[in-house]
Amino acid sequence: MAESTIKDGSKVRFHYTLTVDDQVIDSSTGGDPLSYVHGQGEIVPGLEQQLEGLGTGDTATAVVPPEDGYGQPDPAGLQEVPRGAFEQADKLRPGDIVAGEANGQPVRASIREIKDETVVVDLNHPLAGKTLHFAVEVVEID
Repeated sequence: MAESTIKDGSKVRFHYTLTVDDQVIDSSTGGDPLSYVHGQGEIVPGLEQQLEGLGTGDTATAVVPPEDGYGQPDPAGLQEVPRGAFEQADKLRPGDIVAGEANGQPVRASIREIKDETVVVDLNHPLAGKTLHFAVEVVEID
């Protein structure tokens, strides 16, 4: 039995592998574990909920539905931007990721469609609408 378990306020370090649609999207394996403070909303809510109660050395799998991960895609996240707003509009292709600023905040968007006068950008998180599959190993709890 683990001496301590993950609860609100715990400083946790864990390794993870994230799989989406049967493809590994991200992993800390071979690198530094991810650190977070439990209960502070620093990781996706569904994963945080499923880590609660685990102890040092525990391994688990967590399946996080979209509503407990990055949410469902918001139709308002699709916006048309004048082509002139892009430095190299002629080189843009659907699927490209662009960075910019909106309301003084940095934003990242993917290019959905190129039209004659505008570019349709998707401001939704790339994993919105996706079920997340995590394999985790708790390394340390303070």
